[in-house]
Amino acid sequence: ELVQNKGRITAEEVKNAFQGIASVQQTLLKVFAEHNETYRKRVGIDREETTYKKYCNAYRHLSEFLLKKYRVRDMSFKQLNFAFIEAYDFHLRIELKMKPNTVLRNIVPLRKIIRIAVNKGYIPADPFAEYKPVRGKSVHRYLTNDELKKIMSTNFHSYFRNLTRDMFIFSAFTGMAYADMKKLTVKELVTTDDGNRWIVSARKKTGTVSRIRLLDVAVRIIEKYEKERTGDKVFPMPKYTTADVNLKRIAEICGIARSVSFHQARHSFASSVCLSQGVPIETVSRMLGHKDIHTTQIYATVSTQKIASDMKSLSQRIAGKFSLAKKPAETAVNQ
Repeated sequence: ELVQNKGRITAEEVKNAFQGIASVQQTLLKVFAEHNETYRKRVGIDREETTYKKYCNAYRHLSEFLLKKYRVRDMSFKQLNFAFIEAYDFHLRIELKMKPNTVLRNIVPLRKIIRIAVNKGYIPADPFAEYKPVRGKSVHRYLTNDELKKIMSTNFHSYFRNLTRDMFIFSAFTGMAYADMKKLTVKELVTTDDGNRWIVSARKKTGTVSRIRLLDVAVRIIEKYEKERTGDKVFPMPKYTTADVNLKRIAEICGIARSVSFHQARHSFASSVCLSQGVPIETVSRMLGHKDIHTTQIYATVSTQKIASDMKSLSQRIAGKFSLAKKPAETAVNQ
């Protein structure tokens, strides 16, 4: 039983088990399961159910790996080393044929459990110390200005399709995530003394406060749905699955030949609406509610058109300020 549970054991562990002395060793899946149970109890308070499901999925993949590779149901932290991490990475990437970002979604939870074990003294050294994950290539997830215009100018026969379109556009002109729009209340709409309208709201995911100065497009969408409010909620938000299905159909009708998701609106706000129009990335980061500007850099992509426009302006500003030495005459003496 000890071999089946832990893989490798010592004579002292056999003696302790025979004499009824409990082993003090902590095991990987046991601590992982305890972490997940603690996380489950916090869902709805300060944790999200979707993240809890990711931890459960990561636990399942890890337990299947232990059975397949080591023929054990659990493993002592003392058995973990860099070779174990490499083997697990190989299992996910090659045997299960997961894409790089999917591999990371399973490696990151394990990394957290190992960090807990290191902090509590269950393991003397971090087996992840030499591990360098392979990250997937980033793709342009934002919509171009032309694509946004197509969606904005198209009316649909379905009420929920039009509603989805409006919520997507609102997100594209404010940078608000779906979860934050769903919980947005009238109290979070602020009008300043100069008549400008703002959203001041804490992000559901991080708790960071976002301060967004509303553009005219966003203001018109708010006013459009004033009569449909239930309680203090600003919008009658569709379910995420409904919005996802409608966005796929909206993209098809508008002739956008790629998959469109609600979260792409947030990327579009950062790239197409703000950065391409010269808004500094520090300002974009504040409006998106990011704690770290490096996160904003993932969202924000500078288009070729923006680079061309900036360089044209630079060329005009420095025209005549710099000059090259003229080609010396053939008869001149070289200096």
